[in-house]
Amino acid sequence: MGDIEIRDDRAAGRLEAVTGGEVVGRIEYFVLDAPGRALVPVHTIVEPAHEGRGIAGGLARELYAVAAREDSAVAPLCPYVVKWAERHPDQAPAAGPELIRAAKQWLAAHPGHF
Repeated sequence: MGDIEIRDDRAAGRLEAVTGGEVVGRIEYFVLDAPGRALVPVHTIVEPAHEGRGIAGGLARELYAVAAREDSAVAPLCPYVVKWAERHPDQAPAAGPELIRAAKQWLAAHPGHF
């Protein structure tokens, strides 16, 4: 992943992996404010030509790092991030069930968002 830059486009709800000025991967997420603050990843996408380079894992790692810097939890709804977190419990503190439930409710209430 050496030449990949990861940037947080909070306004668009995307954590993006960029190389050569091109977005080659992203995690789409939203910010949950209640019952606690959490970043909620919904989709992880890597462009087919860039798969197998660790981009998705780098994005997941950075999402948890951003959350830690902001004193937020991560309540993953994205299957990839759920699996990544299970494999990296030292870097991915588990969110409580109430946060996951609230994240699912928010997503259900905003069906056109993702």
